[in-house]
Amino acid sequence: MASNDANPPMPEFRDDYVLVEVDNDYLQSKVKPKQFIHIDQSECIMCEGCVDICPWKCIHMVAPDAVDTAVGAEQPGVDPSDHVIFTIDEDACTRCALCVDRCPTGVITLGRLGDPGGDGDPHQRMTSYGYHLHPVKVKRHAVKVSYTLCLGGLSFFLFILLTVTGIFLMFFYRPTAAQAWDDIYTLQTSVAFGLLVRNMHRWAAHLMVIAVFLHMARVFYHGAYKPPREFNWVIGVILLTLTLLLSFTGYLLPWDQLALWAVTVGTNMMGFTPVFGDQVRFVLLGSVEIGTDTLLRWYVLHVLMLPFVIVIFMAIHFWRVRKDGGISGPL
Repeated sequence: MASNDANPPMPEFRDDYVLVEVDNDYLQSKVKPKQFIHIDQSECIMCEGCVDICPWKCIHMVAPDAVDTAVGAEQPGVDPSDHVIFTIDEDACTRCALCVDRCPTGVITLGRLGDPGGDGDPHQRMTSYGYHLHPVKVKRHAVKVSYTLCLGGLSFFLFILLTVTGIFLMFFYRPTAAQAWDDIYTLQTSVAFGLLVRNMHRWAAHLMVIAVFLHMARVFYHGAYKPPREFNWVIGVILLTLTLLLSFTGYLLPWDQLALWAVTVGTNMMGFTPVFGDQVRFVLLGSVEIGTDTLLRWYVLHVLMLPFVIVIFMAIHFWRVRKDGGISGPL
């Protein structure tokens, strides 16, 4: 199997470590506050969970005899209870906090150094949510436009643009069969910038479908769906489906002949679903044929339910990108 960021090569284990006990001032001068990570081996049960789950293989569990010299500290191995030693490769670690979440005994600390608190603990523990939005380190390939093509960020930008323009359109639209088309016509002819905003909304919807599809294709051809990112791949497939549903439900809202017949064809196809096809079609239409009930249902789906669901899955998607060690590298 090829070595890549989804399947990193195993590191070379050293046997010449130097163990040095340092004070708080030294750590603060050498380590940035939000880069501090610590493993309390006195409470560790040696389950190797942190070693297994680390996507970048930056946590190493080595034998005590790998420490060649100990300065200001007891030589590992003197105490019979010393079985292993954990080391962390600072150059490879992205502070994704997967090891912190995986540890069953909570002995891994991710935080900043400071004065001891009321309980005497000098480690000011921090939640890992901030690290997902602004990680300490990113891989060099992750910031190359030629690699990612910015398709994920572009999809998110188009979603924000659709939200802003959609809110503007909601002020001038009434989801009823008698008023929908008239409102669209009035919006285009009598409202300041109405035609511009509507066209921005329409073209942004088309571009978002294309951007999300190309983003999925890029992830697939770069092998970024492989472990540990298989869960995020499933989230991406769900987001693609929700994007298509958002586009399709918005297609009916202008209430013109193109929208009516497109939705007629689509709902008729869904009506051929085995076993419960008629029930699916009735739920979508709210009646036996397209009418005001259909328009209202699709309007609620388009402006409320689907955006609410897609925001939740987008948050999970962004969170998993950071938790899985950032953007996966090329094959």
